[in-house]
Amino acid sequence: MPQIIFLPHEELCPDGIVAEAQAGETILDVALANGIDLEHACEKSCACTTCHVVVREGFDSLEESDELEDDMLDKAWGLEPESRLGCQAAVVEEDLVVEIPKYTINIVSENH
Repeated sequence: MPQIIFLPHEELCPDGIVAEAQAGETILDVALANGIDLEHACEKSCACTTCHVVVREGFDSLEESDELEDDMLDKAWGLEPESRLGCQAAVVEEDLVVEIPKYTINIVSENH
């Protein structure tokens, strides 16, 4: 069973977390199931960038992003070559190391 190592994030998971994942689950779903309140303002429909993550290890094991995801990622704060939308990036069989960026382009959090 693959694992996702979420690196420490000042607000969402200060100590980081290692989470078990099932193949086919998205990074966002694994984060939410493990108490990491990663924003997803569009309710996982690939219509925003609030679930933007950077896959530090295991990036090449993920299926390639499609054109819609790439177009959305172009709007993400802190875009990097290993950036993905958590709602679109599904775990395969390899462990991942994921960093949650410090900011999103949301002016106000949906949960505050």
